[in-house]
This record gives sequence, structure tokens and C-alpha cells, in this order.
Amino acid sequence: MQWSYPILRVGGTEIRIHLTFLLLLAWIGIAYFQEGGTSAAIKGVGFIGAVFACVVLHELGHAAAASRYGIRTPKITLLPIGGVAELERLPEKPSEEIVVALAGPLVNVVIAFLLVVALGTTVGLDALTSMDNPHVAFVARLAAVNIWLVLFNLIPAFPMDGGRVLRALLATRYNRVRATEIAGTVGQFAAFAFGFIGLVAGNVLLIFVAIFVYLAATAETQAMGLEAAARAVNVRDVMISRFESLPATATLDEAAQALLRTTQHEFPIVDGDGKLRGVLTRDGLVAGLQQRGGQTPVIEAMAANIPVVHDYEKLIKALEPLKKGAAPAVGVVDAKGRLVGYIIIENIGELMLLRSAVAS
Repeated sequence: MQWSYPILRVGGTEIRIHLTFLLLLAWIGIAYFQEGGTSAAIKGVGFIGAVFACVVLHELGHAAAASRYGIRTPKITLLPIGGVAELERLPEKPSEEIVVALAGPLVNVVIAFLLVVALGTTVGLDALTSMDNPHVAFVARLAAVNIWLVLFNLIPAFPMDGGRVLRALLATRYNRVRATEIAGTVGQFAAFAFGFIGLVAGNVLLIFVAIFVYLAATAETQAMGLEAAARAVNVRDVMISRFESLPATATLDEAAQALLRTTQHEFPIVDGDGKLRGVLTRDGLVAGLQQRGGQTPVIEAMAANIPVVHDYEKLIKALEPLKKGAAPAVGVVDAKGRLVGYIIIENIGELMLLRSAVAS
């Protein structure tokens, strides 16, 4: 995510904090300061910090469960509405997805249990309904937050954990794309409900949650449809096959001329045998001209280590590096390793647009 910064690494997972989360802390600190001065501000920010520590443990629970199935979790990002664990891929079996989905809420159950039993606190109605009340005991409020986290995350609406359980159960009867569409639709209806309640109650945070749930449910439904299409389509049917490439001996001035006379925004750089050396993007060209001048060889400004696929392979193999942003393009080569085309993320977007038009 843009505007997120690393603060901690746990095993192979990087914990990142989003700029908007820092704005939330500042807002809470100012609100508490206006009510009770410096001491109240410190206690208010400290409580929110403790809440989000529980959120991080929740996300690490997902990561630990996913690791059992060989799935890495490169990043966890803290947002004002909670945490987002970015799994390397989704579990393939419904039973695995259920385990990964329930692992997070289970962590909150354990935390609430320890706070209640080990520390001897009690969670009454005041703690459950007034978690922002500083007059209620800190530990009781924290236990109440974990109880609400469990209940909220188990709502069967995508992309919450309960929605993922729903998708996994639906996947035992329908294909994965259809199961995701149904769970995503439920998530969208839930988002409208959250938004309505937030407007009626004047709860700004719940409105933000509604927006996030709606966008996330829509995005994941589209992503699942994209993966299904990518598994059914061959690379040769989607690749850009009419393009202008540049020799490795070309200069940035020559690349600039090619940019002006064509509609391309990226140029494959090939050697004398027609094999891919790298890709010069428009941004790379502009930066190279500013920093090094027009006589600089294109190989000094190009993106190297471009992944390649064969023209007979399925599109899904090219989709993965593009989704991760690891490269601006994926080269397509023939049996002799010569470049015959390339794929960019816009290709895949156009594919989905056309498939949607045909389906409708």
C-alpha cells in the first residue's frame, strides 16, 4: 500500500503502519487532551496502541496458520479500521481457508480469556458498550475490544474472516469464482448496512469501515474472476505482438524519438539474437534524460531481470509478477528464447473488460 512504512519485522512478515493510522492517533490524542489534558491524551493513545497490538496478533494468527500450508505473509499493514495481512496466495482447499480465516479470531479469544482469567478482570455491560470511556478499567475495556473483534470478524460478509469461511463452505458446492461472487455480494450488502447504521448513529468510523468492506469485497471478487480467466487463456492470445523494440546499443535520445512516433509507453530492449535484455519504461526514459542525458545507452536506464514466459503457456504465469509489481512487463518468448511479444497489466485489464462485455 502507498503511504505505509515498516516499523517491525516478525519472522518473515514485515509490519507496516499506514500514514492514516498516525493521523488517527493524533486525532484521538487531541480529542482526549481537550477533555482531560496531557494525562488523558497519553492514556487514550496508549489504549488505542494496545488495541492495535491485539489487531497485529490477530493478523499474525492468520499468518501462522497460512504458514502451515506453505503460504508466506510478506506484509501486515495497520490501517485506522484494522489490520490487513497480505498473503502470498490464497489457500487452495476450502478446509485450509477455514483454518486460516478462523486463526485470527481465535487469537482474540485467547487474549480475552487471558485478560479475564489470568488478570482477574470482569467484562460488564459498561465495558462492552463504553470502550472509549476512560473511567472504565483499562484491562476490562481491552478484553471487551477483543470480544467485539471476534464477533465483528465472524460476520459472514466478505472480506471479513466470517466471509472467508462462508466462501470456503460455498466452494464445497460451487466453483471458487462463483463462491467468491456470492460471498462478495453478501459483503457488499453488509457494507450498505454498516454505512446506514453509521449515518444514523453518527459514527464516522463505521462509515469508513463500510467503504472499506465494499471496496475490498468488490476488489477480491474481481481478482478471483481475473485469476480464473488467466487460467483459461493462453499467453499468445493476450500478448502485444505488434511493437517496436530497441537494440541494446540505442541511446535515450533514440528511445525518446520512438516514444513520440509510437503509442507505446514501454520498449523492450533486445540483443542481436532477439533475446530480451530489459524494458525501458516511459518513467525510466524521463528519469534517465534528466539525470544522465540523451546520449546515455538505454541499458543504463532500463528495468532489468524482466520475467519471461513461453507463448504456449497460460496467462496465469504472467499474471503473478505483474500483480506483485515486480516488473513493468512480462516478456513472451518462442521455443528459441526470442522475444515475440510482451504483456503489461493494461492487457489483462482489457481482457477482463472484453470478457465482461461478452458475458453481459
